[in-house]
Amino acid sequence: MKRITKRKINNQSGAAMLISVVFFLFLSLGIISGLVAPSVREFRNANVNLNSKKAYFLAESGSEDAMYRILNNMAIGASETLVLDSNETTTNVMDVDGSTKQITSLGDVSNSERKTNINLSTSDGVSFNYGMQIGNGGLTMSNSATINGNVYVNGDITGYNSAKITGTAIAADRTAEVVDQINDTGTPTDAIQFGNTTNTADVAQSFIVATSDIATQVSVYIKKVGAPNNATIRITSDSNGKPATTSLATGTLSASSVTTSYGWANIVLSPNVTLSTNVTYWLVIDASVNASNYYILGANNAEYANGLGKLGQYGTTTWSNTSPSGLDAFFKIYLGGVNSTISGMTIGEFGIGNASAHIVNDSDVSGNLYCKIGSGNNKSCDTSQDDPAPLNFPISDAQIQSWKDSAEAGGTQTGNINLSSGTLVIGPKKIVGNLYVSNSGILTVSGTLWVTGNVILSNQAQVKLSSSYGTGSGIIVSDGTVSTSNSATFSGSGSINSYIMMLSTSTSSSAISIANSAGTVILVAPYGTISFSNTAGAKEAIAKSINMSNLATLTYESGLMNVNFMTGPSGSWAVDGWREE
Repeated sequence: MKRITKRKINNQSGAAMLISVVFFLFLSLGIISGLVAPSVREFRNANVNLNSKKAYFLAESGSEDAMYRILNNMAIGASETLVLDSNETTTNVMDVDGSTKQITSLGDVSNSERKTNINLSTSDGVSFNYGMQIGNGGLTMSNSATINGNVYVNGDITGYNSAKITGTAIAADRTAEVVDQINDTGTPTDAIQFGNTTNTADVAQSFIVATSDIATQVSVYIKKVGAPNNATIRITSDSNGKPATTSLATGTLSASSVTTSYGWANIVLSPNVTLSTNVTYWLVIDASVNASNYYILGANNAEYANGLGKLGQYGTTTWSNTSPSGLDAFFKIYLGGVNSTISGMTIGEFGIGNASAHIVNDSDVSGNLYCKIGSGNNKSCDTSQDDPAPLNFPISDAQIQSWKDSAEAGGTQTGNINLSSGTLVIGPKKIVGNLYVSNSGILTVSGTLWVTGNVILSNQAQVKLSSSYGTGSGIIVSDGTVSTSNSATFSGSGSINSYIMMLSTSTSSSAISIANSAGTVILVAPYGTISFSNTAGAKEAIAKSINMSNLATLTYESGLMNVNFMTGPSGSWAVDGWREE
């Protein structure tokens, strides 16, 4: 009999395989996820990091743009927005006080933000080391006029009727006002850049004088890039068509007297060496090397017949032609001078206060008397010292022009300003006309002023700096004459060592006339005369010549040794600090 066997079909056949496949699928996904997630995270982090770096450099761009504008006296608002690569940086400029600015720049790239902060402070300003510094016109004092401080004059000091200087009085031999050699054809067609590399560290210009006489002063037409150090001016003899490695005379080119625009800088030489005709000499400007801070000398091509320009290093024989070759620097050579005299003065007190001049007559000196010739004095001449050398004027033509430019950048107002009583806040501003303040009127200066006409203060008028100047000082420049009378005064911001400078470019014998105590003011008349009368006084006076009479008094303050003006080159801004917030 045939047996029939039934088999049970297993419907779960292959389930294990399916489970294995699913398991490995999830395992693979887990592995892939484990590999991809960090990569995605790293990519995201890299993108965030990239955006952060972009934001940082964006912030830096904003702060550097603001700093460039401030350093170059360009217009800039309190808040500026700069767009780069479709991203923005917002820069805020805040005046912390009159001598400090803070630049804050925020860069934002896809919500990644970086912020930088730069602090700027005014760099060293003009230094006034003497109660008075006077040019070739000399100083005349009469009728108990007094200077409480030291005096340096590139000319004579003459006193009558109890004139007195309580400190030291120096009358240097006068420099010549006649130029023997000059290369100046107006606007420079070329330029000689130096002080930026080792091979172009120094510049030299050869010359031959027309008259045999002593060299007293040179002038160069120059500008600067950045903030170079002072340079040394040298006169050398010729050595095989190059400057010799030793100097006959030297002087100092003050970096603060040079601006970022061309201007003449005058440098007094010492000692006074005699130059001979038909002999080649070299004028050398010996500068330090810095790729970012250097000088540029105005020049033309082969316009000066008695010499040529070269570039190299003083003290070596390594000199090469300019590029292009044949350039001549813009320069002036002054020859000649006259021995100066102190006469009729009382100098010093309590055994302190020296007198120094080639000739001293009829004077009473408390300290040492240095002279070569003397008569009628309370002591004999001490001839052990050389005659004092003349000093450079502490303010250059280029600085004055930069102050005018700063004023004009604030706008121009045409017509006279007549403030009779009441108050007025003004500046920076160019005023085409005269400025009158009278009858207790109060003029507050909020920025540099340039007055093309006269400045006349009378009847208890006040001209003062805004409190925003802080410890800084401010400037008014007048192309006309300046006069004060009847208790009219100038004053600073109210802070210690804050002064106002009143500068007249007039060549008049009455460029500045002060008939009473003028307050905390620095009076400057580089081309004319300052006159003090009737108990008049000031803190500092600098002029071509000065007359003091009738109990006029000037009292020097130690803070004048380093005055920071809030505009132009003497008030140039320097980086005081940087950080990322």
